[in-house]
Amino acid sequence: MFKGPVENKNEAAMSELVPESRQKPVVPMKPVGINANLLGYIGIDTIIEQMRKKTMKTGFDFNIMVVGQSGLGKSTLVNTLFKSQVSRKSSGWNREEKIPKTVEIKAIGHVIEEGGVKMKLTVIDTPGFGDQINNENCWEPIEKYINEQYEKFLKEEVNIARKKRIPDTRVHCCLYFISPTGHSLRPLDLEFMKHLSKVVNIIPVIAKADTMTLEEKTEFKQRESMPFAVVGSDKEYQVNGKRVLGRKTPWGIIEVENLTHCEFALLRDFVIRTHLQDLKEVTHNIHYETYRAKRLNDNGGLPPMTSETEENHESNL
Repeated sequence: MFKGPVENKNEAAMSELVPESRQKPVVPMKPVGINANLLGYIGIDTIIEQMRKKTMKTGFDFNIMVVGQSGLGKSTLVNTLFKSQVSRKSSGWNREEKIPKTVEIKAIGHVIEEGGVKMKLTVIDTPGFGDQINNENCWEPIEKYINEQYEKFLKEEVNIARKKRIPDTRVHCCLYFISPTGHSLRPLDLEFMKHLSKVVNIIPVIAKADTMTLEEKTEFKQRESMPFAVVGSDKEYQVNGKRVLGRKTPWGIIEVENLTHCEFALLRDFVIRTHLQDLKEVTHNIHYETYRAKRLNDNGGLPPMTSETEENHESNL
């Protein structure tokens, strides 16, 4: 049958209005739980033992930084945490010595072994922090050091022939020591935690909590939301027939690991026994990844090749 030009135009217009048929997207099938219907033992649960054996064989790194004014017992607390002399004690500044004008960064490495597990522990101290009359921007050398460790790791990571196991010097945890004034946080405390919390895991602790009354300690913790009020000591005393770590005062022995005396045991459990791996993962997945993404975006790709990275590349080849 002959169709005029008007009819052909109408049909063409109608065909444009009719939507094309689209295939429905394929919906993936939900996995069917078969745990209850296993026909026999597979051995999936042995992965935990495999991981344990690998960790015991290779060991692991943990890098902890301590920041705070002189005289707050930073070295003593770290030694108490790991029950060994892992941090050099400072006897304070002698009258003949000058207080350093800038914050120094000192890293000391140790290998600690317990139950067949080796841990390469690095303690990073920051003498000079908060000891000046003018402490403006005194956190900058610390932030610079932390970012330098991210940069080292990034350069190793992007090498064409990179090491099988990249040395990890990144700071996994920063213990920030707060003076036990019982009043409020200083502007320096607030500024430090505000700036550094963007690049590292900060755990604030009220140092030498035995110099405060129970009421002062409770009020200070509640007002400033401080989790730990601690006392450190590497000296043992006899209490009720048991040897305990503590500090001797005219009123008795302050037991470091007694929760009714201070919260050192809670701090130790958090840092070592329950959240050590979490601290490392947050460092890698959040703080380092944030630095890495910004660094690569700013540079438009890989970090610039320096003479040092060229030598490392040639040596690896």
